[in-house]
Amino acid sequence: MSKPGKRFRAAAETVDNTKLYGVEEAVKLLKGAAKAKFDETVEIAMNLGVDPRHADQMVRGVCQLPHGSGRTLRVGVFAKGDKAEEAKKAGAEVVGAEDLVEQVQKGTIEFDRCIATPDMMPLVGRLGKVLGPRGLMPNPKVGTVTTDVAAAVQAPRAAPWSFASRRRASFTPASARRASPRKRWSHIRAFTDAVIKAKPSGAKGTFVKKIAVTSTMGPGVKIEPASVGGA
Repeated sequence: MSKPGKRFRAAAETVDNTKLYGVEEAVKLLKGAAKAKFDETVEIAMNLGVDPRHADQMVRGVCQLPHGSGRTLRVGVFAKGDKAEEAKKAGAEVVGAEDLVEQVQKGTIEFDRCIATPDMMPLVGRLGKVLGPRGLMPNPKVGTVTTDVAAAVQAPRAAPWSFASRRRASFTPASARRASPRKRWSHIRAFTDAVIKAKPSGAKGTFVKKIAVTSTMGPGVKIEPASVGGA
């Protein structure tokens, strides 16, 4: 395993790994520690008191980032008739039915977020092996299988991020390093609030055990869960 570089070691020395920081202080530390030449992404990780191997303890949902993510998302919609026209008027870049299914099966995916009307799911279900690994499979739990096509198409413009529990944590980009500290605070709080609201019925005991944030090339900073409100 390669050793950390001088830049990382210098940044790591500014963070006390034994301390839990308030969210405002943690964000300030990240800004001071991020020295890469590119605009680093800030990420948040949460250690949750669930076992995702059990269906009633899966944590899944969507977080609306208040100030956007800086990404421009292309939206694809599987729909027919009036719903297809509704999707086009709402600004969807790719709209289709059987033709779009065939296109995706051939490996041509020209969208970053996928929406489908319920009647299209028998067809879209065939694309599970293609869309699933890319995180694009429509899911009613995250609002991407719906009859309200216009609202679903416009929602990605407001920068929603899907999240799902893994073995130990859930991750989402919080914001770019160059964003103001206040915007990063609000993104972190918005994400933790969304995770807490998605608490499954099977979760027992302490739900949010640990929270940490990091930049792409920087050290991790542990956050005091109480400092982000609902946690």
